Amino acid sequence: MANRGPSYGLSREVQEKIEQKYDADLENKLVDWIILQCAEDIEHPLPGRAHFQQWLMDGTVLCKLINSLYPPGQEPIPKISESKMAFKQMEQISQFLKAAELYGVRTTDIFQTVDLWEGKDMAAVQRTLMALGSVAVTKDDGCYRGEPSWFHRKAQQNRRGFSEEQLRQGQNVIGLQMGSNKGASQAGMTGYGMPRQIM
Repeated sequence: MANRGPSYGLSREVQEKIEQKYDADLENKLVDWIILQCAEDIEHPLPGRAHFQQWLMDGTVLCKLINSLYPPGQEPIPKISESKMAFKQMEQISQFLKAAELYGVRTTDIFQTVDLWEGKDMAAVQRTLMALGSVAVTKDDGCYRGEPSWFHRKAQQNRRGFSEEQLRQGQNVIGLQMGSNKGASQAGMTGYGMPRQIM
């Protein structure tokens, strides 16, 4: 983490609000899913936001997670480095974020690298992992491991098909939202910006 020193005033209030969004129960669920999904010998972190951050901070667990959601041989991150160098670790986090977006996680659900690296917004990290789990459950391609009830399914497209005759009939209907003018006209109206005439 960066050594920024304590924050005061408005900065401190903002940081406290961000920290209140962090969910410890969700952390446990996410850790259990990541360990089960990766199907490797990944050590379980101690409970707490700081330990969760340290566990994910180097990017290796995240890269293993996104790779495990693809069939063997199609992994998006071919080489996972266990380097202790800060820029390598941040690069791996960025690779995970790009791969998550390509997998189907919306851009608005993706955290920034500094949110995890500096521990600025661990709730955003949780949201990204939840969104990733939801996309994995929704895809239902056999790569997801875990209980399907852990994540909600995303809504699927439901296309309607109308025949030419139905489309033609719809052109003749005047919808109620169009309203009615009941015989009103613009007779007697003056142009905008003209002064009021008193007679």
